[in-house]
Amino acid sequence: MPRLYIILSPIALFVGVLFVYNRMLSDRELVIMKSAGISPWQNAKPAAFMGIILSVFGLYVNNIGIPQAEKAFNELEWKVKNDVSHLMFREGEFTTLQYNLTVFVTTHEKDGSLTGILVNDERNPETKTTLSAERGRIVYTDKGPRIILVNGVRQEINNKNSQFSSLAFDRYSVDFGTTGPKKEKEEGVREKSLMELFNARSDTKLTEAEINRYITEGNKRLLTPLYNLVFAFLACTGLLVGNFNRRGQSKIISSSILIMVIVQACDLAFTNLSAKNLYFLPLLYANFLIPLIACIYLLLFYNPAFFTRKKRFKETMDD
Repeated sequence: MPRLYIILSPIALFVGVLFVYNRMLSDRELVIMKSAGISPWQNAKPAAFMGIILSVFGLYVNNIGIPQAEKAFNELEWKVKNDVSHLMFREGEFTTLQYNLTVFVTTHEKDGSLTGILVNDERNPETKTTLSAERGRIVYTDKGPRIILVNGVRQEINNKNSQFSSLAFDRYSVDFGTTGPKKEKEEGVREKSLMELFNARSDTKLTEAEINRYITEGNKRLLTPLYNLVFAFLACTGLLVGNFNRRGQSKIISSSILIMVIVQACDLAFTNLSAKNLYFLPLLYANFLIPLIACIYLLLFYNPAFFTRKKRFKETMDD
């Protein structure tokens, strides 16, 4: 959900601003404001404020919320895939953890302990071992999970000479996880902090392609939320500086949507190029800054009357 918010937030804001300002223009509200001397920049301030608010919130989500959520989710996923701790012993049923190792549990207690435990271990082809205990608990070590049995009996029979032995114990440990060293979880690029991404070159374990991907991801975390501001300006600029048409503003709206789609497509293309070669990284910032500066310039300085007077003057000189 956080990543979905970052992707959809600028587009949703663009649609919302475009709808509101088009409605205001259709109801002649913007025409009246313009006649009253309110500049396009002043009319664009509500959209700009909304874009700034969503950009700041997006920066928090993209650089704090998403890495923490991804880390928590990936740790849980890794634990489920690489640790048998996710196998919940069903009460009153035999559970086979691995080949020739079966566990029976009578009840689960609220504190996480187990009672009425029976373990049948035939992993060693030379012996057959059966353990029973009043209670126990699962613990986790570097070599994998173990079950600690308390107050029980260990019975073993030798398959070669049929010799039987029995041992009563107060505490006994059974390894039912992996026998090798515990596999370490590798952090993905989405789990890294912003500083770790920008300092990727200091990690000697990373390849050149991974370094490029990490640095590109760091820059994207800063730029992507700021597109809320850009798209807010793109949505309102055309309607504020364009000429009013009683038949509707379909041309202006279509042009604004087309420009938004082009900016979004260029962002995706430049991201893929930057991940391959960091020489393309400035294009990411150019794709952000050019439409932003253009919109601000039009809102502050664009005057359609200037071009109208210039065209009339040129026609007069030709006559």
